Amino acid sequence: MTKPVLRVGLIGSGFMGKAHAFGYGAAEKVFDLPFRVELHTLADASPDLARNAAETLGFARATDDWRAMVSSPEIDVVNITAPNALHKDMALAALAAGKHVYCEKPLAPLAQDAREMAEAAEAAGRKTQVGFNYLCNPMLILARDMIAAGELGEIRSYRGIHAEDYMADPNGVWGFRHDPAGGGAFADIGSHALATAEFLLGPISRLMGDTLTVIDQRPDGQGGHKAVEVDDIGRAFVRFANGASGSIEASWIAMGRKMQHDFEVYGTKGALLFTQERFNELHFYSADDPAGRRGFRRIEAAPDHPPYGRFCVAAGHQIGFNDLKAIEVAGYLDALAGKAPEPFNFRKGLRIQSLVEAVHASSRAQAWMDVA
Repeated sequence: MTKPVLRVGLIGSGFMGKAHAFGYGAAEKVFDLPFRVELHTLADASPDLARNAAETLGFARATDDWRAMVSSPEIDVVNITAPNALHKDMALAALAAGKHVYCEKPLAPLAQDAREMAEAAEAAGRKTQVGFNYLCNPMLILARDMIAAGELGEIRSYRGIHAEDYMADPNGVWGFRHDPAGGGAFADIGSHALATAEFLLGPISRLMGDTLTVIDQRPDGQGGHKAVEVDDIGRAFVRFANGASGSIEASWIAMGRKMQHDFEVYGTKGALLFTQERFNELHFYSADDPAGRRGFRRIEAAPDHPPYGRFCVAAGHQIGFNDLKAIEVAGYLDALAGKAPEPFNFRKGLRIQSLVEAVHASSRAQAWMDVA
């Protein structure tokens, strides 16, 4: 039976634009998708940039006019990987044109913008996805299942961190991530740590935040300097609705860290440790082990942890970052076909942005805040 064609329009061809394009390409080869994917049009900031990227990434057409692309009747899904401040206008235009929308995180610079986007998608009856592909890791899914099954007992505490060093150089030029409207470490990468925490343990109910600007000015690229108001480091003490407590940290000036997305979960019967720097491993401690035999054991990713086996038939050979994006793509396309619920839609993206803003508000007030 011939599969229906799903025509994709991509806005942006930087790091995440490439990841989305690779995700579609790999997903179609690895999974039995409900659609035949057509990489239809790539939109970027200039004709040359768009044309070169389209040729490299396998898109049939290129344009420097994203508005024309999202209004085209030939496009079914609009993928947004443009700078954060542009997400809202692009998504609303695409939804108004009747398109499904797949937007890289964070959904929008402000929670009020994210809410408008979520409500627009729901009113239009369109299906959406926010790019939190770390949650597609089979090891995170295993961790969540072990917690839910009670293998760790009652969860007592949690520690999560997302740290990188891409802003550690004080001579790095001021960019869109430093925009006060929605930049900062906690918004940019702390959102991943928040999403993972709630993915594993359920909703956060209370928090107390502390955000710090360490590098207060940066070169503006024109011979001068520009003030930086956003946080370089953000931390939050958190209480979960299930009674557990913990902490979450984000830093983009953590020298030497390229991709630290770690968590520790401690329960009455056991514990789990994970680091994104070795994200094909999960470490498990069980208090049920006999005395003299206790310690953290390494669980290696394997075909026993779906969908790892679709990428590699051998245990311990590992999958990679772009494979997680392919898993995310496959989940979203199943949702578009009505085979599964949306994995992480705009409403869930709004939730994360609301938590980010609660951390900032708590830091300003220097007080605990309840989270709805």
